[in-house]
Amino acid sequence: MGSLRAATRGSRLARAQTDLVADMLGIEVQTVVIDTQGDRRTDVPIWELGGRGVFVKEVQAAVLDGRADFAVHSAKDLPSSTPEGLTIASVPHRADPRDALVGGRFDTLPPGARIGTGSVRRRAQLAWLRPDLTFGGLRGNMETRLSKAGGFAAIVVAAAALDRLGRSSDVTEILGPQVMVPQVGQGALAIECRADDDDTLAALATIEHGPSREAVDAERAWLAEVGGGCDLPVGAHATVDDRGHVTLTAMLGTPDGRIVLRDSDEGDDPVELGRRLARHLLDDAGGSSLLADLR
Repeated sequence: MGSLRAATRGSRLARAQTDLVADMLGIEVQTVVIDTQGDRRTDVPIWELGGRGVFVKEVQAAVLDGRADFAVHSAKDLPSSTPEGLTIASVPHRADPRDALVGGRFDTLPPGARIGTGSVRRRAQLAWLRPDLTFGGLRGNMETRLSKAGGFAAIVVAAAALDRLGRSSDVTEILGPQVMVPQVGQGALAIECRADDDDTLAALATIEHGPSREAVDAERAWLAEVGGGCDLPVGAHATVDDRGHVTLTAMLGTPDGRIVLRDSDEGDDPVELGRRLARHLLDDAGGSSLLADLR
């Protein structure tokens, strides 16, 4: 195959992720930079813009209308359903899915410390662990967010983003899933193309990583069943062992952290596992009532 065209957001991180995919493919990839609503409206919290999808809709449109052959997304930005005509053709090897603190360590944050984050998921879990904490909004590309770290006791960002930008040295502490359940798909890349583009599908299949795909499939199935996104405090994290056995941990809560529901399950079918754990949290643990109140 000759060259392919990749649609991507224009941030440094998005371009770095697209370059990473191009290197994995080993062919020439022409970058098609797309301006998205989420990038334009950095003055508005993500959940007020509509949550998941604000960083991907325009990028997906470029693939659907033929301006690009495929799109490189941060899997955490994707809605739980894929638009008609597109398919997630590949999930390469996943990077670190965990959240990271920059500027301070969790166990040494002073009483009433102010934390910078634009994520209701992160706020809810931190407030549940430390009700004394206060929060300030944090939007913009990663460089912008890091430049604002001095205005907070700490900020919370994705560990994978710092690693891909060569900024891992900025990390003060990694928050494991036992402390902070990550966002669905965090650390993973999801590569979409047109469902009928056999040549591009075949090329992208060469960089698929099976265990990463199964983990992302489990998390996305959980999200689809819950029906949440960036506007709700929800998260899920899956791991896959050498036998293909999947363990999934998930949480949902209230934005103020007063209530956080969390549980784990395991199985061999990632999609069935995601749906089963979602139904448990919704039907048996009170999640349906909690989400109804939030909505």
